Amino acid sequence: MFLKKAIWFTVMSTATILSISSTAQAVPVVPNFTQGSMTSHTETTQTITETINSMDYNTGYQYSSTGSGITVNGNMSPETGTNNVTIDGVTSSWTGVKSKPQFTQTNPGTAFQFTETYQGPGLSNHTIIQRMTEVTSVTDTTSIFSQ
Repeated sequence: MFLKKAIWFTVMSTATILSISSTAQAVPVVPNFTQGSMTSHTETTQTITETINSMDYNTGYQYSSTGSGITVNGNMSPETGTNNVTIDGVTSSWTGVKSKPQFTQTNPGTAFQFTETYQGPGLSNHTIIQRMTEVTSVTDTTSIFSQ
């Protein structure tokens, strides 16, 4: 019988406590630190690929001659005119040298020196430069805070 009364009292006491504390109360949260810091590290890598394509064109012709112990027969300047070339149905025209001056040795059998150069119109130089550049950016950030 004593056991029944003890259980009844325990059930009644718990019910009474539950009915009394039915509303919740907020409790402020207080940080338990006084100071601190946070560090952030970020790395970004970027690869840049560049192609530089450079073309040099001659729009006319260049002719030169030099020497010693030689004689030009006639005019020193080359005869110019229009040149036409047809390749696969495409015709190209340009002004260039038709005939060049004729040279002979002044004193046959003796020493002489002679240089003749001609460069026609068209592509004279084609340069291709390819380069890759890798750029890395590093950012380190530190935040310090206190209460």
